[in-house]
Amino acid sequence: MKRLHRVLLRLLALSCSVLALLALPAGAEPFPAKPIRWIVAGPAGGSLDVIARSMQEVLRADLRQPIIIDNRAGAGGTIAANEVAKSAPDGHTWLLGFNGPLAFAPHLYRNLPYLPLRDLAPVAMTTAQPNLIAGGSTFPAGNVRELIDVLRAGPGKYAYASVGNGSSSHLTMEHFKALTGTTLLHVPFNGGGLPAIQALVSGDAHIIATVPTTLMPQIAAGRMKPIAVTGATRYALLPDVPTVAESGIRELRGFEASAWNGVLVTAATPRAMIERINRAVNAALTDPQVRSRLKAAGLEPVGGTPEQFRQRITDESAKWAPVIRSSGARLD
Repeated sequence: MKRLHRVLLRLLALSCSVLALLALPAGAEPFPAKPIRWIVAGPAGGSLDVIARSMQEVLRADLRQPIIIDNRAGAGGTIAANEVAKSAPDGHTWLLGFNGPLAFAPHLYRNLPYLPLRDLAPVAMTTAQPNLIAGGSTFPAGNVRELIDVLRAGPGKYAYASVGNGSSSHLTMEHFKALTGTTLLHVPFNGGGLPAIQALVSGDAHIIATVPTTLMPQIAAGRMKPIAVTGATRYALLPDVPTVAESGIRELRGFEASAWNGVLVTAATPRAMIERINRAVNAALTDPQVRSRLKAAGLEPVGGTPEQFRQRITDESAKWAPVIRSSGARLD
């Protein structure tokens, strides 16, 4: 009886395999048919790299192909985005991109070699996190109301550091300035968050807005103090720090500025492949170990459909275009 049961199970498995093969278009190969090259628009060790490496093994097991992570930092993420936009439309080259090359870049570069929603196909969001507005340890404001009062009392007296022109760090503060009618000198730094943080600690700048995880060690050491997070809700790793919108100031009602990211492929990729990658990404984001690693890094798993990700890029591009124009930021 047991032998008959095993035979029936094998026949059932064989039938399913045959049906799956018959369902493929004529001449098509199973997908994926070779290793996936995942181009990450950030350096090794950065937050994007953490996302990719947290998901790598779960994706490999699901897709039954190696996931090769290729860090391509530079030019605000546009180098990586352009490479994927120009790749073969076979679903084997992915981008892990963020709001910089996807929503900001069309408004920052006059000669951008790709257009995000023309040349790239959104697959799924991966994570999001707010920025944290923080001041140096001696800065005379500890909340949003006090910050506005200090800036209005000393227009041009204070400077904010950012992690670069056109970054979320830069544009968050420009948006804040525009809504509150305050004045702050912008001091941009390259090389990630460290130079900007050092400027704040040394007193060369007074305020910064960037992802919280880079600032938390300085806050714990008493060298900086949190003012507000820029998300729609409080940040899990800093639950006692209010959001900007919680300040109750009318002009800041609904204020939100977050750093978000996701998986994209080149635009001509067949829909069936996009859907298969989407399923794998969403499954990885629900894996308990992946979620634990991401949350420990201060990253909130998101997921969702290709259409939801496309709409996010569209909405964010429209939201930040006037901020970029009024800031005068240009990167070419």
